[in-house]
Amino acid sequence: MNHYVYEFAEGNREMADLLSGKGANLAEMTRLGLPVPPGFTVTTTACRAFLATGTEPPELGSDVAHALASLERTVGRDLGRIDDPLLLSVRSGGRYSMPGMMETILDIGLCDATVTGLAKATGQERFAWDSYRRLLQMFGHTVMGVDAQLFEQTITSLKAARGAADDHELDTADLVLLTEKFKAIIHRESGERFPQDPVEQLHRAIRAVFASWNGERARIYRRRDHIPDDLGTAVTVQAMVFGNLGENSGTGVAFTRDPATGERGLYGDYLPDAQGEDVVSGVRDAVPLAELKRLAPRSYIELSDHLRTLERHYQDLCDVEFTLERGKLWILQTRVGKRTAEAAFRIAYDLLDEGLIDRREALSRVNGAHLTRLLFPRFAIDADSPPLATGIAASPGAAVGAVVFDSATAVRRAAAGEPTVLVRKETTPDDLPGMIAAQAVLTTRGGKTSHAAVVARGMGKVCVCGADSLVIDHESRRLTTASGVTVREGDTVSVDGTTGTVHLGALPLTASDVGRALESGERTGPLSEAVLRALSHADVVRRLEVRANADTPEDAARARRFGAQGIGLCRTEHMFLGDRKALVEAMILADGQLAREEALAALLPPQRSDFTAILAAMDGLPVTIRLLDPPLHEFLPDRTELAVRVATAASPDPRDVQLLAAVERMHERNPMLGLRGVRLALAVPGLVAMQVRAIAEAVAQRMRDGGSPRAEIMIPLVGTVEELRLVRAEAERVLTQVADETGQLVRCPIGTMIELPRAALTAGRIAQCADFFSFGTNDLTQTTWGLSRDDAEASFFPTYLDKRILTTSPFEALDEEGVGRLVTIAVREGRAANAHLSTGVCGEHGGDPASIHFFHRAGIDYVSCSPFRVPSARLEAGRAALAAK
Repeated sequence: MNHYVYEFAEGNREMADLLSGKGANLAEMTRLGLPVPPGFTVTTTACRAFLATGTEPPELGSDVAHALASLERTVGRDLGRIDDPLLLSVRSGGRYSMPGMMETILDIGLCDATVTGLAKATGQERFAWDSYRRLLQMFGHTVMGVDAQLFEQTITSLKAARGAADDHELDTADLVLLTEKFKAIIHRESGERFPQDPVEQLHRAIRAVFASWNGERARIYRRRDHIPDDLGTAVTVQAMVFGNLGENSGTGVAFTRDPATGERGLYGDYLPDAQGEDVVSGVRDAVPLAELKRLAPRSYIELSDHLRTLERHYQDLCDVEFTLERGKLWILQTRVGKRTAEAAFRIAYDLLDEGLIDRREALSRVNGAHLTRLLFPRFAIDADSPPLATGIAASPGAAVGAVVFDSATAVRRAAAGEPTVLVRKETTPDDLPGMIAAQAVLTTRGGKTSHAAVVARGMGKVCVCGADSLVIDHESRRLTTASGVTVREGDTVSVDGTTGTVHLGALPLTASDVGRALESGERTGPLSEAVLRALSHADVVRRLEVRANADTPEDAARARRFGAQGIGLCRTEHMFLGDRKALVEAMILADGQLAREEALAALLPPQRSDFTAILAAMDGLPVTIRLLDPPLHEFLPDRTELAVRVATAASPDPRDVQLLAAVERMHERNPMLGLRGVRLALAVPGLVAMQVRAIAEAVAQRMRDGGSPRAEIMIPLVGTVEELRLVRAEAERVLTQVADETGQLVRCPIGTMIELPRAALTAGRIAQCADFFSFGTNDLTQTTWGLSRDDAEASFFPTYLDKRILTTSPFEALDEEGVGRLVTIAVREGRAANAHLSTGVCGEHGGDPASIHFFHRAGIDYVSCSPFRVPSARLEAGRAALAAK
């Protein structure tokens, strides 16, 4: 028989899959003896059954009735009782935290008959009617599908009529009037009356929470965080406690450490005489948690004790919701708190120093994505330039963008490639698409625990909250500062989520402290100290080497400072840009062997100079140099522009005519599958010889200068061993020539890129002629999927992601099932044929955290990525090694 409902006393923190994180943690706190309002959890199993059939499981009604009866005995009050009724909260809860993405209904149990009983029991008539109108508002929208704006408009109109600045200024008679208006709205809009039976309210609320799992904002959030769609939500049903019973009541959110910086100490917000939703929604400005120490010192001490207990028990930053009900402290919820990248590193290594976790656990709590965020630049702010406004630094970092005032505009402008800053009074879960699209979020209300702050921190978005000196006029699409400055939609602002300031215009950026620390090795503060400790540990335990993709001496030097162990991809075509394009044009236009040889001879010196400088920057470390890969037409002017120029000129330039003829001759319908890579090397006599000679002479020069050059030659786009054998023979001939000419022992391993499915599937044969494989996962993904990255990501990928055909772009995280299988086959069969074969990855997947874990499992020797991703790759390589043990 299915057990669809668990009382809090029956569960524990290990049951998160069944009870959700929220339900499991409520059960755990109950076991710890913390003051948790009693309740029960309806399991994710029941939700999945409901979603599959559209109806509750047959046993659920009796299970809920049994748990409700036990709850009523525990609190000594009954649901629906006229005098002193039991009221319930009904909340969602997934296996993974999704703050604000699903539904909550409070004050279940109120109706026309019980509202007066609640007023008498509490002695607070206004409170009772305020609770009733809240239930009608939540239930009407969430359960009965009424547009939430209709309720808001009604409240706004009534406040305007009464001259009230906020809800607190409405009296009991006003709230009674509101409840009647709300009931009328529900009846008019839904075609049915608000249910007066509290048990019916409970069951309908549970079903509504189940259904919210498939709501739009929940689906968007899951897609962004790669949370599976089939988990379902649990539902926690809990006895209501009230923070809106006067000055000795209130509600708040507390963190055991600062979730923005990681500093030790208690942080959070407290809102006197309010319910919990008022804090997270940001509709009223809370006071800092420290103010509770003055308002209710005994409760503050008790809360501090509970927070310390929870942090020691969970061995992590805890995010705790609490309520004071007439001086009685209740703990409503706890979870391991979301934190910024900065806080993740500081908290992990502070907990290590405090002896709560070990080094392995500390490294597991930070990741490459965290570190990448910390490498981003920050604003270089002129001290003489006052900010436009100042708010609460809710999620650090720096971002510049055009001001937009609604989610849809942020999405539309971002799709057009324009960076935006989403400006709202406060955000709601419906703003999630705009928050994802925008570079930063700015609100005029709320604090560090508001919806905007929590969601932005989870996404790594820059966020400033509570900039209350700004006044937003949505109708005219503008905001005004306290000093009278007007900012219109489309104007550019700079948002600093670290300092909490907003500036007009685009501020210049400066490198991050962490970036400087990583390049210099200097510990400049607690954050850089934690980052360097994490990287040091990762370097000790990782098996994967980390190299960099670099084409210039400057990039190579930077990569080395970031800890790169060599260059895994040096793209020689990037050396033919700028003024050197004329030399490539001369080679392409060469008429006859002699002219081609002269053109190649002119290309040799700059190639040799570049290679010499890069080898010097990476002295003693491997530098894998890829021979020319793209089609030659890419070095020529645009075909259409040339044709127009020739056709419209009275007397066309002879060189334009010659170039157009060359472009027409080389034109291909699908150039990425045409004359490029190894095919180019075989079709253009002398090209391989020139490039290999430049490499060999650079190696010889470095050896004469006392260096230790380790150049490797990589042949791209090989599909058959015969191609590789022919080009290898040519390369070895030139290497031998240069060795004879210079008297230096020039030895360069020769390998190939595996970027075609055929190459992966015939890796055993190709490995017999290769010293190394380097997987070009960008092209291997394109050729395996049969799509163009540029076209696909701009056209049908959004639809595929929305329909969950794909959960992420295969160009961002490696497709392990398809492309990954080809990599695994190639590594296994390549090493079976050549025991000394080394293998690496040089596509951008080499810097992707999830892909790095796969490459570790696949037995790859090294990954290579852009210089700024090297530290993150080092960190993930260490985490991958620990995860595999």
